[in-house]
Amino acid sequence: MLPSIAAEGAGGFTRSIGLPSGELVLLAGVLALALVLLLGYRLYRSARVTPGQRFAQVVGTPDAVAVLMHSDPDPDAMASAVAAAEIAEEQGTDATIYYPGQIQRDENRAFETVLNLQFQRIDSGEDIAEQQVVLVDHNTTRELKNDGTLAIMAVVDHHSGDGTGSQFTDVRPELGACASILSEYLNDLGRAPDDTWIDVHPDNKQNRQKLQQTREKGLLPASISTGLVYGIQTDTDNLTDGCTAADFEAVRYLYNGIDNNRLNRMANPDVDAETLELLAQAITNRDVRSPFAISDVGTVSNTDAIPQAADELERLDCVTAVVVMGDKDGVIRLAGRSSDDRIHMGKILGTLTDSIPLAGGGGHARMGGGRIPIEHMEGLGPGKGLSRAEFKEQLFKAMNGEF
Repeated sequence: MLPSIAAEGAGGFTRSIGLPSGELVLLAGVLALALVLLLGYRLYRSARVTPGQRFAQVVGTPDAVAVLMHSDPDPDAMASAVAAAEIAEEQGTDATIYYPGQIQRDENRAFETVLNLQFQRIDSGEDIAEQQVVLVDHNTTRELKNDGTLAIMAVVDHHSGDGTGSQFTDVRPELGACASILSEYLNDLGRAPDDTWIDVHPDNKQNRQKLQQTREKGLLPASISTGLVYGIQTDTDNLTDGCTAADFEAVRYLYNGIDNNRLNRMANPDVDAETLELLAQAITNRDVRSPFAISDVGTVSNTDAIPQAADELERLDCVTAVVVMGDKDGVIRLAGRSSDDRIHMGKILGTLTDSIPLAGGGGHARMGGGRIPIEHMEGLGPGKGLSRAEFKEQLFKAMNGEF
């Protein structure tokens, strides 16, 4: 007996149309294929949403967001924060940039001054008024007091780590700079770099009006482009270390909006006597066990000079990896540099600081940093304690592969 389909004929009566079972199977197959194609098309459409567009959607949802940098922000962090805030502002969301710690290193201070930026310094997560927070150039907030009060909605970073945002996470350790990621976002959103300079100062109404006009025209002011390029340069040693095609593409995209005069002013600031004295002290106190070197400069007043000292010591003949350590306000700061393919500096500093309560470290293969509270290093809380001399020996062992 053949299966049948009820059909309405003329005059309102119904009749049965008999269909072979094979045709019913064919019809079902056609319907299934159509459904698959429809679902595939929808997936294709959703996949076409770029990371930059998705980020803009997320930060454009609340009325206000906080863009949070890590402690002692460098040009890459600052440029990334400015770009993230610009994307939020373009979407109609008020954005405020925060940071714990201090901005002291010469290049960092010059970056802030030349770009006429204004950041809010905080001591605790409770100092952030906004309900939603965006992290740039780091993916965890363990160096910030009372960070448990923060609602991290988005994370954009190029450091290794497991930190995530509740609505958006883009962590790419393979890239040389976080600024490269934010540059990609701006490119995704159709912002064309322009050579017009507009100070990105939140309290200047005239500049805010000019910024809004550039957004409406789809342009990106030179102040943002120049900052992003310098952020990429500083984290990649002038595009010579740890670069990927994405980093070069970011600079190519931003090129027409670079202000070379201001870029030079940021890259070559005056060096104060205090920094020179610390550099001399780092050289004098160096302990070289070829091909590695460690220098403990003791208590310092300018911790941003510690990475500069590491940069200088790395230039020593026959030295392929170096760590400089110094303390201020009860916290030891670490800065590591490596040109040795056997040594992942970020992993070494991360591993050695993980065993010390409230300490932290990390970074890339060529560059890393860390912070250690002295009281916890010496045994306050869990752990039996560790002297500076013992920690230095652990550093040498780690660089020799003896974890």
